[in-house]
Amino acid sequence: MSSDGLTAWAYRLSESLLAQPLPRRWQHCLGVAERARSLAPILGEDAELMEASAVLHDIGYSPGLAKTGFHPLDGARYLRDVARADVRVQRLVAHHSCAWMEAEARGLRDELEEEFPRELPHLADALCFCDMNTTPDGTPTNPVDRVNEIAGRYGSDSLIGTFIRRAEPEILASTARVLERLAAAKR
Repeated sequence: MSSDGLTAWAYRLSESLLAQPLPRRWQHCLGVAERARSLAPILGEDAELMEASAVLHDIGYSPGLAKTGFHPLDGARYLRDVARADVRVQRLVAHHSCAWMEAEARGLRDELEEEFPRELPHLADALCFCDMNTTPDGTPTNPVDRVNEIAGRYGSDSLIGTFIRRAEPEILASTARVLERLAAAKR
């Protein structure tokens, strides 16, 4: 499948899994994919891979896919076992936005890391940047406001609230690394 084919396929799959049951989540994924397109100057040949991964990153929330309740793992397993997606897309979805920290809190870190080795760090940074700079409605935001929104939505004492506060320094570091690469590319 060509890279253009990968992206078109990813949009169709994500829409089929999210648009009807979770329209707000679908809008978020579209916004994350839009952020991914903005990173094309620093992603080179991985730009299409990133856009495809971005639009698919939250498919694990789809009611038919949610098995463990941990959406990165559920989504990656679906991409591997049912959709037969590119292994790099599987890995990016599995590990998006510091997922290993949430997996650890859920007792799923070993499963996550055994089934899905991590992708290259600059790609993990890029997907985290895209996710954490996009609101639930798909509009641009910044990672501080996004972390606050997540903690507020789930409750600061919830598993997600605790995870996102623990992940915040790495989320901010990922964002800084991406912004440094964008600035260097413009020079």
